[in-house]
Amino acid sequence: MPLRLAYLAVLRIFGWLSLLAGSDRAKDAEILLLRHQVAVLQRRVKTPQLSWADRAILAALAGDTGASTAS
Repeated sequence: MPLRLAYLAVLRIFGWLSLLAGSDRAKDAEILLLRHQVAVLQRRVKTPQLSWADRAILAALAGDTGASTAS
């Protein structure tokens, strides 16, 4: 377990260092790739079926934040 944790920490550090050393084109390409992955995953996820209790809680939370008032 400690060896796995150390491996993951080193892997993460090298990932951060590669981001710092990378060019702007590489970063832009990675951002585009990640946006595409998010879009694909959003198409796969179905909209959850909310019960009346879920809707009541969401409405109460929206009322607390002022999000439900339109100006």
